[in-house]
This record gives sequence, C-alpha cells and structure tokens, in this order.
Amino acid sequence: MSTRHSEAAEKFLQNSKMAAWHNETLWMVRAKRDKISKTVPEWEELRDKACELKLYSNSHLDELLVEFEKNAEANGAIVHWAKDAGEYCRIVYDILSAHKVKRFVKSKSMLAEECGLNPFLMERGIDVVETDLGERILQLMHLEPSHIVLPAIHIKREQVGELFEKEMGTEKGNFDPTYLTHAARKNLRSRFLNAEAAMTGANFAVASTGDIVVCTNEGNADMGTSYPKLNIAAFGMEKIVPDMESLGIFTRLLARSATGQPITTYTSHYRRPREGGEYHIIIVDSGRSALLSHPEHIKTLNCIRCGACMNTCPVYRRSGGYSYTYFIPGPIGINLGMVHAPEKYSDNLSACSLCLSCSCVCPAKVDLGEQIYKWRQELDRLGKASKQKKMMSGGMKLLMEHPALFNAALRAAPMVNALPRFMKYHALNDWGKGRELPKFAPESFNEMWKKNKVQKKEEKK
Repeated sequence: MSTRHSEAAEKFLQNSKMAAWHNETLWMVRAKRDKISKTVPEWEELRDKACELKLYSNSHLDELLVEFEKNAEANGAIVHWAKDAGEYCRIVYDILSAHKVKRFVKSKSMLAEECGLNPFLMERGIDVVETDLGERILQLMHLEPSHIVLPAIHIKREQVGELFEKEMGTEKGNFDPTYLTHAARKNLRSRFLNAEAAMTGANFAVASTGDIVVCTNEGNADMGTSYPKLNIAAFGMEKIVPDMESLGIFTRLLARSATGQPITTYTSHYRRPREGGEYHIIIVDSGRSALLSHPEHIKTLNCIRCGACMNTCPVYRRSGGYSYTYFIPGPIGINLGMVHAPEKYSDNLSACSLCLSCSCVCPAKVDLGEQIYKWRQELDRLGKASKQKKMMSGGMKLLMEHPALFNAALRAAPMVNALPRFMKYHALNDWGKGRELPKFAPESFNEMWKKNKVQKKEEKK
C-alpha cells in the first residue's frame, strides 16, 4: 500500500464505478442518521450531555476505573491492567495458554486491531476466528477493516460469493446475500460449539456496576460467549461511563449515529463469569492517558466509535478506508494517528477539506475538523510541511502585502485564458489533473467597483 494518502486515493479512484458506489452507500447511511435523529426532539441535548459526560469521565479516569475494578471483582471477574499493546497481547495469551486454549472465537474489536492481537496469537499456535460477518470475510481475505462499524463496506457481494465458494463450498455463482449469510452462519456454528474460549471488546464499561456492554446487530458476541467457560473482555480506558443513567444517553446516540437504527439488535451486559468458569477483563491504556496532557486534543477521547464522521466525510467516501495510513480511517483516524505518532501519520492531514461536517454529526461533539486544522499548524514544526505549499504561501504573502503588485497581477490574469493548453495543464498543476481551470474575467472586481463608484458620482452631478 502507498505510504501517502493522496497516492493511495488516486489508486482507489481508478475504479470509478467502485468509488461511486462507495460514496453513495456511505452517504445513504449518513442520510439515515439524519432522518432518525430528527425523530428525537432532544437530540442536540443528548449530544451536549454525551460530550459533558465524556469530558467528566476522562478527567476522572483514576476514580471511575478503580470503582469499575472494585465492582467487577465483586461480581467475580478477574481484572487486568495493560499499559500498552504488547502488554495487552501478552495478558490475553497468558490467560489462554494457562487454560491450554487452541480454539478461540472473538467478536469485533477495534482495540484488538489497534494492538495486533490476532497475528500475535496465531503466531503462537492459537486458532483465532472472527465471528462478526464483515470481520470474518476480511479475515478469510487477509484484509484489514476499512471502516470501524462497517468493516467490509468496500467488498461487493460478488466477491463474497467467490470467497465462500473457495472457503465454504457454496454454490458457484450464487451471491444472493441471504444465501451467503446462511452459509456463513452454518460455517460459524461449528466454530462456536467447539470454541474453548471467547472474547469481546466493549462499547461501554459501567463504573457503578462493573458491567461490560457490547452492542452488535448479529448476536455473534452472545453466541461466542454462551458456550465456553472461559471468557475475556477488553476495553480502552476511555470507554468508561459513570453509571447506568449515563449509559442510557450513549445507547440512544450510538446506533442512530452509526447506522440510522433506534438501537442495535443486541445490547448485551456482561457482569459475572459463567458457572464454573472465569471472566477476565483487561483495561488498556496504550497512549490514552498521555492524551490527557494535550488540552487542545483531549476531546478525541470522547469518541464512541460510531463511524458517523466517516459516513459524512467527502474525502473518506471518495478515497476509501485503505488510503489512510493509520489503521482507523476518516476524520477520527486522522486525529488518533496524529496523537499516537504525528511524524508517521502526518500525510493523512491532507485528507480533509475542512468542511467540518464530521464535527457537526459527532454524537459526543468531538471537534474533529477543528483539531485537524490545529494539527496542520504543527506540520512545519514537525518537519512535515510541504515545501511546494510553503513556497506558494510565501508567494501569496508577498502578493497580498503589496497592493501595486496584487493589482498588476489582477490586470495580467486574463492573459492566462489565451495561453496554449500545454502551458496551463502540466505536472505542476495538480488542480488541472481532474478538472478544468476557471476562466479569468476580463475585468476584476476591484476595477468594476471603482468604475461603478465613479459612474454613480457622475450620475449624482
């Protein structure tokens, strides 16, 4: 994959039909979000409350996480703390290894993606099976998610049909969605029944009760945890909410923002281990606490991973998830990448038109577009600013600070209209690669204004 967003996006756009389909499909999800949000009169009030609750929770992590640990342990769970991705992976492996687990099922978890859990376990002889349908498709294709809620949104059903022919022996040429779903269900059933341990992520962790809350539309998390005696849950520490009343605010916002549903089909609470079994909970930092020292970017921790910012982003919709170099794409991914490693992921900052649509739809009011703008101001300090753009900005500054030069340029501008095409459209003209240059008016606004002003004075005489 390309190391630069712009280059990878150009590659994505070469398949114009796929790019158009990707754009239209995600815009449809955004439209569903808008429609259902209008059925909730207190929608904006809920967003305000969610933002306030997140800011409170993230500034009281020390209290709320300790309260969660106390209540979870009182419920019979075993709580672990992981400072980084490596420690998180080792804790999971140690738990599985101690129980001699070889067959392991898990539901969708972006934290596991972030920390590279699957390859870590598979390298050590554990068969890891993703049970979310989209994640399972990607696992069989050896691909990463391109969206945090709709991980396989970029995969067409024809491709899934061909994959299932190879992996599950389905009918050749049959890519009916219902048929493929039944085939996947049948294939996964044996995995569920033979699993020795199961794992979930967490959409929310409730401090006052020690509950882990998992939201799915397929019920795969419930299926996975119903048979094995050994269950594990893991969450990034920012997923903590104070109490059940707070949880109610977030569950009203999550599915509506993500997919335009009133609520996910399954909203499951996990509190105690199964009879005769063990329930392990891992609380992961992995750079989250360090973010608390960046007041301008602290709202990034408000994110509830609904994906609404991706569905509305004109750049993400037209460039695809794989054009981003951080594992989470879209506006939230741009910001998270910069928080974790600004020098490494600075190329993603160009994947933003600063339309601020992402900030407008975020249910927890993360100021995504505004933060991207602030990160762009840091590019020069990081040594990542474009030399070409710096040169252009310097030229514009010179022009704007010298009125005589500016006016002379305005008078000369219409001459560009008469230049031969090869002089206007070349390698240096990025604008002209995909669109026509506008024609310069024969008369500038300045000249028109002055002329009209003189004309009106004469008319008054």
